[in-house]
Amino acid sequence: MTLIPGGRYGDDMEKKKVSRQQVYTLVVQIGRKEGDGLPEGATGAALMVYASGVDEAEAVRETVAILKQADTAPLDVTGYGTLAEREAEGHEIGDDERDLMQRALDENAVIVAQMTPFFDGQEATLH
Repeated sequence: MTLIPGGRYGDDMEKKKVSRQQVYTLVVQIGRKEGDGLPEGATGAALMVYASGVDEAEAVRETVAILKQADTAPLDVTGYGTLAEREAEGHEIGDDERDLMQRALDENAVIVAQMTPFFDGQEATLH
């Protein structure tokens, strides 16, 4: 029981707040920027990211903001949806991937799960 202003006690105050956050799978293409940490000779990279948000637009905004803070140059973001949406489309999702998605949700975080550099105009393809 918790004390409610006015001296009353109430059980409803103990209920955990329900999170509207979901985790979205995103692929972000980044270009080159000084200090970006990409390998020498790379022209950019693709990052597979799990990002939490109340909707995909928020997850994208948070991801881009964090990547800019990390001295990268985000160019394009492609969204692949939530875990449920991906499962409905028949994507195979392993335990490691599910664990990273859960971590993104638990920590309200953006997690870069994979980085694939590309060279000489090569386009990013993550599977």
